[in-house]
Amino acid sequence: MQEPDRSLHDPLIPKSESCRRDLKDEGKQETLFKKQPLKVRFQEDEPGRESGAHGGGRFNRYALAGAILASTNSVLLGYDIGVMSGAALFIKEDLKITSTQVEILVGSLNVVSLFGSLASGRTSDWIGRRWTIILAACTFLIGALLMGLAPSFLFLMAGRVVAGVGVGFSLMIAPVYVAELSPAMTRGFLSSLPEVFINIGILLGYISNYALSGLSPDVNWRFMLGLAALPAVAIGLGVMAMPESPRWLVLEGRLEEARQVLVRTSETEEEAELRLGEMVNAASLNPGPAHWNGQGVWRELLWSPSRPIRRILVATIGVNFFMQASGNDAVVYYSPEVFRDAGITDPRQLTGVTVIMGFAKTFFVFVSALFLDRFGRRPLLLLGSAGMAVSLAGLGMGSTLLESSGSKPQWAIALCVVALCADVSFFSIGLGPITWVYSSEVFPTRLRAQGTSLAIAVNRLVSGAVAMSFLSIAREITFGGMFLVLAGVMALATVFFYFFLPETKGKSLEEIGALFEDTKD
Repeated sequence: MQEPDRSLHDPLIPKSESCRRDLKDEGKQETLFKKQPLKVRFQEDEPGRESGAHGGGRFNRYALAGAILASTNSVLLGYDIGVMSGAALFIKEDLKITSTQVEILVGSLNVVSLFGSLASGRTSDWIGRRWTIILAACTFLIGALLMGLAPSFLFLMAGRVVAGVGVGFSLMIAPVYVAELSPAMTRGFLSSLPEVFINIGILLGYISNYALSGLSPDVNWRFMLGLAALPAVAIGLGVMAMPESPRWLVLEGRLEEARQVLVRTSETEEEAELRLGEMVNAASLNPGPAHWNGQGVWRELLWSPSRPIRRILVATIGVNFFMQASGNDAVVYYSPEVFRDAGITDPRQLTGVTVIMGFAKTFFVFVSALFLDRFGRRPLLLLGSAGMAVSLAGLGMGSTLLESSGSKPQWAIALCVVALCADVSFFSIGLGPITWVYSSEVFPTRLRAQGTSLAIAVNRLVSGAVAMSFLSIAREITFGGMFLVLAGVMALATVFFYFFLPETKGKSLEEIGALFEDTKD
């Protein structure tokens, strides 16, 4: 039996003829709005498709370009993480601040970024994904300039607060935009690009530390922090060339614009029509006002969630919690302190070792991104979290040995350096990229922006709490004890991921909801 035309009743489907010029004949209109059985469009053995390490067909160049432009925003967070690890040493010396103030300075950006993350969901539903990315870059630009010109600790803190808001916006919007733009079979690789660029930013921060550490302590840290303004300007200009998210355009009822974007990000016009039909069908399951700006989502997420939404919340909040409870951000921020405690005392050597660690992180996040669409999210996530647990246990034992030994044997120092590099490498294989991929792809379209913003707000809250307490706790239980605790956390995380995170490889965003509906109690 033919399904009646829903465009007469669905407020998400525009009523004017001008908005429906792409549907020039009745047959095409029926194909577009009729509910279609969802299916994975490209299999590895499908004729005419190239198979690669990423597991799907060849990359669509337009989707790849959009994903790269959106993901470059993440360079700003990565650069701040990397550069602050070295700059904090010189800030402490120049401004004569205490270790507690250093913890507050480092962790404040993460705590403030949770407010940016919470605000970014509704903002992106209101003004669109693309303009939210531009807003994030502009906010971070102002914060970087304030930090670079700071005459005092309070002024520096003000810059960190402003930059933190920009970081919160960028952490949520980049993976959401990329997930909504990408075809299903390459979404894993493209959605992991924000983490790739975070690691590139961390590496650039380490290199900046190493290159500028020879300058006077009252000048070098200002250059280290202020240089972040340059990529912020470039990113803000580059994003202007990006298309808007097709799924956001569908929610706004702008189907012709959505179709134009999909034609350019799909291999064929037929695929674009099918993708558009899936998006309209998914949006029409929860119709809203013709010009929907995200209203009612928080109520649906927190006060009256359905069982599938509750499962999605558990999965996304859980993976974001464990990403930061792993202590990775704190390890990166305070790696010079860890290496100094291990016996490396020369400032130049300290920054040099962190550069090596940065190269390890960046290399392995590329490896993970390339194989996400071939092996899937779960295997790499489980490998990464289990590897982190083993690495942190080795780091804890090595640190404990060095703390109890007056001679500090070279093999124990080498063990700590290798274990720390292994820890951040396993993070880059699993939790690093997959947290952003998973968080941005499992929510339904109508809830995606604000649901992802809630999960990432938890991410930033835990990151700030760990960063602001890491040194204080380590002073009480030693670095060795701290790393052993983190090893236990990662062992627990591995169990959680095994039971609560289903595989999403190769499925369209519209199909993924069925994974949580089919989960048995």
